[in-house]
Amino acid sequence: MLYEALRQEITQGDWPAGARLPSRRQTARERGLSAVTVDHSYELLCQEGYAEARPKSGYYVTYRSGDGFAQPSGFRLSAPVPHDFSTQQSAFPFSVLARTMRRVLSEYGEAILDKAPNAGCETLRSAIARYLGRNRGIRAGMEQIIIGSGAEYLYGMVVEMLGSHRGYAIEQPSYAKIEQVYRARGIRCDLLPLGQDGIQTQALWQTNAAVLHITPYRSFPSGVTASASKRMEYLRWAEQDDRYIVEDDFESEFSLLRKPEETVFSQSDRQNVIYLNTFSRTVSPSFRVGYMVLPPRLVPLFVQRVGFYSCTVPAFEQYVLAELIDNGDFERNINRIRREKRKKALNDQ
Repeated sequence: MLYEALRQEITQGDWPAGARLPSRRQTARERGLSAVTVDHSYELLCQEGYAEARPKSGYYVTYRSGDGFAQPSGFRLSAPVPHDFSTQQSAFPFSVLARTMRRVLSEYGEAILDKAPNAGCETLRSAIARYLGRNRGIRAGMEQIIIGSGAEYLYGMVVEMLGSHRGYAIEQPSYAKIEQVYRARGIRCDLLPLGQDGIQTQALWQTNAAVLHITPYRSFPSGVTASASKRMEYLRWAEQDDRYIVEDDFESEFSLLRKPEETVFSQSDRQNVIYLNTFSRTVSPSFRVGYMVLPPRLVPLFVQRVGFYSCTVPAFEQYVLAELIDNGDFERNINRIRREKRKKALNDQ
């Protein structure tokens, strides 16, 4: 894929920050691709923050692999971007949900009364693995996926797995329950101020924490989305031994971009990023179902320290979610909401 090839060339320094990329026509000619393919790839590079389009000038690289400068002392976070939590926009069609529930009752029968395995039903974990591979660039086996009753529950499992002796760092401001859960577990939390593109560099490199909890896509309540350069800076921070990143990917499915933001998990090669997400926005807040994806090297540690906990999500709900994912209803609803949000954004311009 041209986008992936250009992204790799940019991140490895073939096209340094400020460099002008070849014109779309030149790229199409040199690489033997259609103009449509090249246009789409350049658009994705701009959406992801690797490049920018300048009127009557062309496309220029904005990604800086060595970003590491403190924010100016006079810097202030811009006004929060409001989150739209309207039920009408995000609600899963009740008729589809009811039909799926009836199908599960009919096909699974008394199996819905069985106790789910500690890590969650294999049916749901396998469905999530396939979904993440298709849509988020995350290649993970079923054994890496853990099901739990919501994000807050999973935060606690992270602490029990990694240990409460470590320092944890979180965004400031951030979703209040992140700090509440960590402090309730006796964790010392460093609050790292957000800038316009993510955690401010000086604060990030000054923290003594060993675990960094981030919400790269539209951090709540600020609405800040981490740039491509900032996501790579997070990964460089985590290159030191015994450091971990908890990537909280809340609401990223509803990005207006043609391609969802890249996950930090999928970009890491050190197996020290833990990915978290839930179904509270994509299906319903009443479905208290979340999941985390562990890098392979953390799976044995999880089994040893936390694997004895029983799964907190009823098997019936897990089978319903697996059915919604596998029959395509889950993704169709996400695409419907994204189309509606794009249409609304265009009308508001």
